[in-house]
Amino acid sequence: MNNMIGRKQEREELIRLYESKEAQFVAIYGRRRVGKTYLVSSVFEDRFTFRHSGVSPAEGRIEGKGLMKFQLNQFYNSLRLYGLDGEKCPKTWMDAFYLLEKLLIKKDDGCRQLVFIDELPWLDTPRSGFITALEGFWNSWACGRKNFMLIVCGSANSWILNNLINNHGGLYGRLTYEIKLEPFSLSECEMYFRDRNIVLSRYDIAQSYMILGGIPYYLGYFSSSLSLTQNIDALFFSDNAKLRNEFDRLFKSIFEHPERAEAIVRLLSTKNKGYTRKEIVEHTGIKEGGTITELLNALVSSDFVITYTPFGESKKNTHYKLVDPFCIFFLQFVEGKDSLNRGNIWLENLENPSVSVFKGLAFENVCFNHIRQIKKALGISNVSTRQSIWIKEPDETEGFQIDLVIERKDNIVNMCEAKFYNDDFSVSKDYFRTILRRQNLISPYIGKKCTIRNTLITTFGLKRNEYSSIFSDVITLDDLFEA
Repeated sequence: MNNMIGRKQEREELIRLYESKEAQFVAIYGRRRVGKTYLVSSVFEDRFTFRHSGVSPAEGRIEGKGLMKFQLNQFYNSLRLYGLDGEKCPKTWMDAFYLLEKLLIKKDDGCRQLVFIDELPWLDTPRSGFITALEGFWNSWACGRKNFMLIVCGSANSWILNNLINNHGGLYGRLTYEIKLEPFSLSECEMYFRDRNIVLSRYDIAQSYMILGGIPYYLGYFSSSLSLTQNIDALFFSDNAKLRNEFDRLFKSIFEHPERAEAIVRLLSTKNKGYTRKEIVEHTGIKEGGTITELLNALVSSDFVITYTPFGESKKNTHYKLVDPFCIFFLQFVEGKDSLNRGNIWLENLENPSVSVFKGLAFENVCFNHIRQIKKALGISNVSTRQSIWIKEPDETEGFQIDLVIERKDNIVNMCEAKFYNDDFSVSKDYFRTILRRQNLISPYIGKKCTIRNTLITTFGLKRNEYSSIFSDVITLDDLFEA
């Protein structure tokens, strides 16, 4: 197995399952470009008995029955590559899996047989009978062979969840293991850059995360000869920029109705605190019902969106908040930019106030994506917590936001302020008063047994002065970079 950044637990589990003496059916899912295929390929290298990958409908540009025929033809070609001969191309998925059984029986020498089907959801074209055929393959043949292991992957997370993990039909309870592959953490991004001899400070790695979100595929385009700013310009704003068309490809390859998923993401990008389900329905025009439920669940399961209940409110006011850094950055700074103005756009706009605002909000999302590290820094890794945001809309008094509220089972509430700053953060007299006002306003909403601890999450630390004692805890980038 070659060297791989992170994924230690996932690698160990895959090896354990491979070395077991039982039939295994493993599903791996996660956001597109997060490294699912790379994980399987790196762990097992050349040990596949059969391997196939579905072809994206967006890439094939074929619709209707032609798409099913196209996928079957590709599957047949893979069967032939792995040794099937003397058989005609199957016309149905039942026939296709029958041919796979014949191939596996022919190649069975008693050793572990590993079948890897990548981008499985793409094979399930409308009215193709794919799920029924997969059920028949596993239930009537594969599950009884103790030397057999099936691994399937997919970026259409909602498909994996609905048809495999939460299946209530013939595949109910048939999965033996599931892996949701998460984007890299800040620590893993640092290891990735170091492994490729790309020298960046933690301050710059954090900024790369604010834009690309720890997606290995995107980080792989970085050049060691360029600065962070130059790399961002090259990826988004130069001629033939690698990621300029990624947004559209991202949704077309994952969602059955990409335009609706995009509409939701575009809406969520306009308000940092997010929207309720009711507000999403009102603003997008997507009708209430199963479709909106599937879309929202898919966006959450794909790590584009998180759900949270604002502090002090009931679950009926659950908000959907966009946290995917790539989508946020693309919609704010890349989409719609005149091609004539391409070049060093990011470099030329670093001092623009809109960039400063973006970094402040993006750092809040970094914090939301590193709750585990924040809890570790607070010494509460084993304490049950609930995370939320509290936003008080302006009325007769000022409005304000508490960036992150951590409610703890040990009767402590951490009222967190996230500040992305280029030096040690200094608390002014006015800011000291602001924190006190927020603390007084939130106090009636917490239990009488609870204590508020003002917590600063910032880049380098807190400059000590007469007002700095307002913060009981200080968490820095170094804490967020903990493994």
